[in-house]
Amino acid sequence: MELPDHRHRPIDLLRYAGLFTWLCAAIPLVLMRVWYVEPLEHEQYIAWWILHLVFGFTYWNQVRALPVRTGLAHRLLIVSVLTVSALGVSVTAETSLGGILLLIVAGILPWILSLAGAVAWLVGQNVLLVLAINNIPDIALSDALLTGGLFLGISLFAFMTGIVALQQHAARDELRKVNSELRATQALLADNTRIAERVRIARDLHDLVGHHLTALTLNLEVATHLCEGKALEHVQQAHSLAKLLLADVREVVSEMREDDTVDLAAALRTLAGGTPEPRIHLDLPSGLAHTDPLRAQVLLRCTQEMITNSVRHAQASNLWIRLVQDENGLALTARDDGRGAARFAPGNGLNGMAERLRQLGGELKIETSPGAGFTLRASIPQEGRT
Repeated sequence: MELPDHRHRPIDLLRYAGLFTWLCAAIPLVLMRVWYVEPLEHEQYIAWWILHLVFGFTYWNQVRALPVRTGLAHRLLIVSVLTVSALGVSVTAETSLGGILLLIVAGILPWILSLAGAVAWLVGQNVLLVLAINNIPDIALSDALLTGGLFLGISLFAFMTGIVALQQHAARDELRKVNSELRATQALLADNTRIAERVRIARDLHDLVGHHLTALTLNLEVATHLCEGKALEHVQQAHSLAKLLLADVREVVSEMREDDTVDLAAALRTLAGGTPEPRIHLDLPSGLAHTDPLRAQVLLRCTQEMITNSVRHAQASNLWIRLVQDENGLALTARDDGRGAARFAPGNGLNGMAERLRQLGGELKIETSPGAGFTLRASIPQEGRT
């Protein structure tokens, strides 16, 4: 089952703002033949166009889903292409126009690199911008430093705006995740409360009504041996009705005790639906409601930990969760397309998950390798097989 994609959020406004800035920076490209007293050489003009288009194409395609969660090498390649093409615009156009494109890079650096790496890159690209401007004919070093300082100040503002947007994005995602966990837990708690109430009513019926009906049946049985004539017929009829009523009460009690299932599928969909990244693909069997409360609670917590592990450690874009139910029990598998690891030491979350499974006779298996993502397999035997 495909869950809704939550990635189209207000952060797209940041991406669109960068695209609009890039389009505005293209205005001189279109009008330069009219405005420039000394137009550029044809080769410079073509190179300017190419570098400008390379920047826009890279920006639109590679910064499609912020934050970028690919490997470090790929993320460095993205910012390198953007920075080099922006500086190339200044060199080929012999203007400081590339500084405008570097403002776009400054705004998205916090979404691509770590804070320390982003700060270092921000300073480095502005130093290179000063060198590129200083290389323009008839531009003094003092003018280049003044222009570079101006762009550095504006870049710092764009950079801080990106950091604030990233923090709000993380807080909003965490709030959505916690809310989905709460709603999933509430759903199971409601089912558990319903089951507990049914068991209480069934117990009261058995202990009170059942006891009195049994006594009534025995007394009517004795009365059949003491009565004669018309009275005997009525006593026998009452005895038969009492036995039928006692049988009905026992049947109702049995049915109420047997109906102890919870809607695990709904709880899992609620939990997964509140996780914006990675995108979760659920594969659930039909009739999953036939799960006892304790196992349902353990499976829900296992799924929650699988999602948390994928978000915090795997840097994955997709997470596939599959639940299989057969005569042997329940098997829950989670597989992501993250970076994986050559060595992996389970943390407290996975250790707690394994402990919950062992209490029910189940087990947890972890599989991972570099570039192959993580695969977690949790199994729980059917009740009575532990």
